[in-house]
Amino acid sequence: MVPNEAHQYMAIINLLQRFGWTWVGLFVTDDEGGEKFLQALEQLLYQHGICSAFTQRMGKIARFDMSGEIFQLLDRYYVSLTNDKANAFIVYGDSQTLTWLRSVTFLRDPENKESLTLRKVWIMTTQIDFVLLSFQKSWDLELFQGAISFTIHSKELLEFHEFLQRIKPYWNPGDGFLKDFWEQAFDCPFPDLVMQDTETCTGEEKLEGLPGHLFEMDMTGHSYSIYNAVFVLAHALHAIYSYGSKHRGMAGDKRFEPQDLQPWQLHYFLQDILFNNSAGETISFNEKREMRGGFDITNMITFPNKSFFRMKVGCVDPDALEGEAFIIHEDMLVWHRGFNQVIPLSLCNDHCHPGNQKKKKEGEKFCCYGCVPCPEGEISNQIDMNDCFRCPNAQYPNKNKTACTEKMITFLSYEEPLGISLASFALSFFLFTALVLGTFIMYKDTPIVKANNRDLTYSLLVSLLLCFLSSLLFLGEPSKVSCLLRQPTFGIIFSMAVSCVLAKTVTVVLAFMATKPGSKLRKWIRKRLTNSIVFSCSLIQSIICTVWLMTSPPFPELDMHSLTEEIIVQCNEGSVTMFYCVLGYMFLLAIASFVAAFAARKLPDSFNEAKFITFSMLLFCSVWLSFLPAYLSTRGKHMLAVEIFSILSSSAGLLGCIFAPKCYIIILRPELNNREQLIKKCTK
Repeated sequence: MVPNEAHQYMAIINLLQRFGWTWVGLFVTDDEGGEKFLQALEQLLYQHGICSAFTQRMGKIARFDMSGEIFQLLDRYYVSLTNDKANAFIVYGDSQTLTWLRSVTFLRDPENKESLTLRKVWIMTTQIDFVLLSFQKSWDLELFQGAISFTIHSKELLEFHEFLQRIKPYWNPGDGFLKDFWEQAFDCPFPDLVMQDTETCTGEEKLEGLPGHLFEMDMTGHSYSIYNAVFVLAHALHAIYSYGSKHRGMAGDKRFEPQDLQPWQLHYFLQDILFNNSAGETISFNEKREMRGGFDITNMITFPNKSFFRMKVGCVDPDALEGEAFIIHEDMLVWHRGFNQVIPLSLCNDHCHPGNQKKKKEGEKFCCYGCVPCPEGEISNQIDMNDCFRCPNAQYPNKNKTACTEKMITFLSYEEPLGISLASFALSFFLFTALVLGTFIMYKDTPIVKANNRDLTYSLLVSLLLCFLSSLLFLGEPSKVSCLLRQPTFGIIFSMAVSCVLAKTVTVVLAFMATKPGSKLRKWIRKRLTNSIVFSCSLIQSIICTVWLMTSPPFPELDMHSLTEEIIVQCNEGSVTMFYCVLGYMFLLAIASFVAAFAARKLPDSFNEAKFITFSMLLFCSVWLSFLPAYLSTRGKHMLAVEIFSILSSSAGLLGCIFAPKCYIIILRPELNNREQLIKKCTK
């Protein structure tokens, strides 16, 4: 007549999980039923990450005649009751189990001074009815305030309540049970058993006047089961009688006698029983001959007058849809007043807050653990996480490692201070170079402009103009076109500029050697030589860049990992080898120019500008030698800023070292810009 207990065990697990109680105490009767309960429940607890703080086996009957052992038992039980970490206790047994528990607390604390200290949540199974002995009726019930009980589903019957109000002990003189109950419940003997002058039972006492823990007027789960059992038995007997009537001819004309039946003979007929009781509920059995139905979840509310009220707060229905088999209304629950109506905690240790992960404690149950901060780059966003985890690529951990924050997309923009500064410098140098070019064109017929190949000077100045402009390709959000143009444009233009410097240096050396008597080098000092040097050197760099673009061209990409809080929009160079080939070839040209200029630095000033070229190449090589370690040690937009700075500073170095002295003479010392002055300086 009781639904399958496996549903109750799973409901207990659901209850513990609902409130996060992972450290619970177990009180069970020390008998075969208690052992079966432990075997079933402990396995479920382990499977669902819940631990038992202790398991206290209790005697099935409260015995107070063991004077030598009673205090040892009380101490052992009381230690379990005062467990400071386990606030949820599961109690399995029968109604007398509560007698033991209440006795333990009363004998240890008769004046009930520790009622707030012993604030616990009692979780009671269906086998337990809240019944105490008559001598305990004056004891306070505060200990069980907020207890949660699983009870067999029941429904109120008006006729039952009216029957209890009318019941009298002398209805059936042969019923000794009712008489004994009346004497114990009302604590009075009947007149025929006592002497005069003793208060006796009148038989007119009202059951509804008894406190609830002695007798409940409401239909409890056990009472409802007994009520249904009577009807089930009647239907089973009727089925047997009908079955026997049909087959009486086979067994002879034997009269059907119910008292001759054995209990097991009813089992065959139980499966087909189906009827509605007077409460309007359908009673039936499943294929295993188990009662269909579920359990009610009740919450005990106690009162100062030693009474209590059990309020239904949920239900367990195994036949319900998924997700509705276990229902509990948390807002209806009343907890022990020591919890201040806050959901109690029952944990081996405090929760690991977000930003931390659990760490197992050696030698202790898995529910007991420590907390350690998440490793760098990982987060935990829930309590009691076993492991921290990394954020998605587009996010990064916040400062407390509790959540992921969207990374900011970043690139070297024209709108930020760094981008504005670099663009301003590039445009300023461009305008200044254009001014120098205009000045040289304006004074193209003066000796100092004509000296050392005027066309080569124009080519160098145009190359520097383009160098300053090429730095602007590195600003702004990278696109497919800008990535393809950045490095090849920079490499070709710079190679052209350095080739012009190399051609200038070669021209100076050949011009000086051609002045010697009988020299055959005069025929080489023509525009064809310088043009050939500039064209061939630039062509080689162009070929390198073309191969680069054809085999592994640069392309835009998102760098998610270099910076913690930023997504870098950058150009992937495609082939790093080709990139360094471009830089290496440009550096090779610079070294050749520097060596040639250094060798010709002491030639007469009237024939060459080798000293200025030497200084410019020294500056150029220093800038690009410093560029490599700085470039490799930075990330994101700062890497681009290093390259732009190297482009601007090396180009400005060429412009300043080679053309500043000439502009000084052209603009500020025009008297020196004549052939006689140059020849005079030459002859000194």
